[in-house]
Amino acid sequence: MEERHPPYGGQRVTCVGWTTRSLSTKAAGAALNEGAASTLWVLGALQRQRLLKAWRQGFCYSCTIEYSIGLRSPYARVWSPCAAATPSADKDPSLSENTDPQRQDAEQTPQGQDQNGKTKPSPLKNPRVKWTLIVVGVLALILLLAWFLHWLLVGRYMQETNNAYLQADAVAVAPRVNGYVTEVFVRDDQHVRKGAPLLQIDDRTYKATLQQAEAAIAVREADIAAAEAGLAGYTSQLVQARAQLTSATATLKFAQAEVKRFTPLAASGADTHEHLESLVHQRDQARAQAEAAQSQVESAQSQIQAGQAQLRQAGAGLKQAQADADQARVALEDTRLTAAIDGTIGDKTVQVGQFLAAGTRTMTLVPVQTLYLVANFKETQVGLMRPGQPVEIEADALSGVSLKGTVESISPGTGSQFALLPPENATGNFTKVVQRIPVRIRVEAGAEARKVLVPGMSVIATVDTRSAKQAKDTVQDEAEQGEAAR
Repeated sequence: MEERHPPYGGQRVTCVGWTTRSLSTKAAGAALNEGAASTLWVLGALQRQRLLKAWRQGFCYSCTIEYSIGLRSPYARVWSPCAAATPSADKDPSLSENTDPQRQDAEQTPQGQDQNGKTKPSPLKNPRVKWTLIVVGVLALILLLAWFLHWLLVGRYMQETNNAYLQADAVAVAPRVNGYVTEVFVRDDQHVRKGAPLLQIDDRTYKATLQQAEAAIAVREADIAAAEAGLAGYTSQLVQARAQLTSATATLKFAQAEVKRFTPLAASGADTHEHLESLVHQRDQARAQAEAAQSQVESAQSQIQAGQAQLRQAGAGLKQAQADADQARVALEDTRLTAAIDGTIGDKTVQVGQFLAAGTRTMTLVPVQTLYLVANFKETQVGLMRPGQPVEIEADALSGVSLKGTVESISPGTGSQFALLPPENATGNFTKVVQRIPVRIRVEAGAEARKVLVPGMSVIATVDTRSAKQAKDTVQDEAEQGEAAR
């Protein structure tokens, strides 16, 4: 077989009776060591793949048949298949080594050169690559500049925290009277309106107490009527006694005048002493009657005062009875618990037949329609916060949805100041810890969002403080003015 220099930078190898499946240097060296007389040109990657395909189909040297593999090349010649000449991979280990043609190219071609041995040009010299890199760099610079401008004008005034939770002024439902539960009107997670019945306590005892109080009212009203009647009698007696006193007083005055008129006459002998003595006796009798009438008047007045006191006592008794009746009526009304506000029932623990003592919590009424947000911002974040500033709210339950809110108020102290055990930094070693200040935020959410939002949910709150960005300058000016005034 004639030897020719192969194109495309091919390498020449020698085979032993059978064309090797491996085109590696190791396999070629093993073939040369056997002293074979036949030669085979190793061409490019595509040619090698097609030659290997022919070899695996069983072509050998015994028959000189040209097998076309689609290449117009004088070096693309292999021979007809021969089963007798087909070796096995177990007898010739070189047949199973490095069968990947692309790996052979990588091993045979030096780095930085193509398969023809030519030096590859640098990608940076390609104008298209160069302009692509320039455009990408300019776009990156523009994006960086836009981000910086956004941070300078907007971003640095946005104060964000994830230490924020939804809250609601929940109401614990507890009875004010003792008794056994006879009926429960609600279930867990049920929405109720204000005034809706929640549960019923056995009211028979309280009805009897109310009836007893109403009977006591009737008794006190009768006492008042009797006292009023007695007072009226005492009043008439007083009138009669005063009339008698008036008559007795007039009789006494007349008798005194008669005695005074006839005393000189009896002394001069113009009248008898017996007549004068009779007049004196009448005068004394009239005086006694006047004094008796005066006593009757005073007695009637005393009786009137006693009657008035009795009437006042009866009136006080009536008020006491009415108060007892009102208390019994309230206790009877308290046997039925109703919703104090609009809300949703939660954490219901009461059951029919259960005995409840006054103050025992039975369920919780949560006003989910009046939710608000408490965000605990760091003290370094609240310098520009003011009530009325807009807030952007992102709830974990509504991922990707942005809700709106408004700052309502800022706590008058840090959270640690209202803790059960406030810190005492004057004792022991001091370690500065950034404090957090609770900020109350009104949540502006629609009906659909409130179906999902419940107290206790975690949210991310971002407050826009741009409306107060001049506050620090104002504080500095005030400090300088105060320093100048001193």
